[in-house]
Amino acid sequence: MTRRIAARRSPIHGNGVFAVAPIKKGEEVIEYKGTLMTHAEADVLYGDGGETGHTFLFTLNDEYLIDANRKGNTARWINHSCDPNCQALIEENANGDPRKDRVLIEAIRNIKPGEELTYDYGITLDVPHTARLKKLWECRCGSKKCTGTLLKSKR
Repeated sequence: MTRRIAARRSPIHGNGVFAVAPIKKGEEVIEYKGTLMTHAEADVLYGDGGETGHTFLFTLNDEYLIDANRKGNTARWINHSCDPNCQALIEENANGDPRKDRVLIEAIRNIKPGEELTYDYGITLDVPHTARLKKLWECRCGSKKCTGTLLKSKR
């Protein structure tokens, strides 16, 4: 299978993932992989206030999340955008085992070689969205639709 994506430095933030071949709307691009852990384990390891403005944690369901800091793949480098070309979908396990749910990144429009892949992180934190926190989670996507923050309103 031909490689369709590659990670490299991004004009948005740090590393990014770029198409190296055309990707069609509706195509699965990559699975978001990493170490499975409970929300409580993640809180112990990383804290629960979203104080870093940087995370490789992806909520899978009410019980588990994926920590791409450990055993993560290229998907962890996909940046946020307020006007994304991809979306993250949770694929629930057919047998109802929440440990086997998966996160799939899918193209929501055709993507040309050279384009950076992005999706809306949709980050919600259970703490007040102070000016300091919004600055920590500042969005740099550069889109005309940019909200200025990766944080989503809690309602």
